[in-house]
Amino acid sequence: MSKKKEKNPVQETPVVPEEEILEEQAGEAKAAEAETDAQTETPGGEPEETPGQVKDPVQEQLEQQQERFLRLAAEYDNYRKRTAKEKESLWTDAKADTVQAFLPVYDNLERALKQDTADEAYKKGVEMTMNQLKEVFAKLGVTEIEAQGKPFDPNLHNAVMHIEDDNLEENVVAQVFQAGFMLGEKVIRFAMVQVAN
Repeated sequence: MSKKKEKNPVQETPVVPEEEILEEQAGEAKAAEAETDAQTETPGGEPEETPGQVKDPVQEQLEQQQERFLRLAAEYDNYRKRTAKEKESLWTDAKADTVQAFLPVYDNLERALKQDTADEAYKKGVEMTMNQLKEVFAKLGVTEIEAQGKPFDPNLHNAVMHIEDDNLEENVVAQVFQAGFMLGEKVIRFAMVQVAN
């Protein structure tokens, strides 16, 4: 057998220049670096945790403290709003109770004004007292509930009588027996009325 037929495996391997090998290795390194950057960068700016990666205990503790702080700040804000609302409610209730104590005086003055009396000085004094009381109510934000000729509203009126009257529409207040009052949106006393059917 001749030696020419045997091939040497070392001679058949192509020789690659060293520059090409270095360029290929540099390209692979850049690709690996870009892949690592893409895995660690998330929209929130925090590295994404992979199944095998252990989270930094300091970072984890910081996140827990931030979460506790946010919860505490929200709870305090809710507490502040709730107590401010309760204070306002207490103030409104106190004013309403005070006005309610003066309503019998208002009713007596109103009755006195409706009576026929020959004593002009008495009538003038009652009118002055009534005007002063109305001014005090206005300063406190108390308004009289309009009822006469208005549609009946069970949220504002207390119907104590019904009347058949063709001159009035259905469910309209025909007569007011006792004035009603409101403090803002709160009803202090319902208007006592007669309603037409």
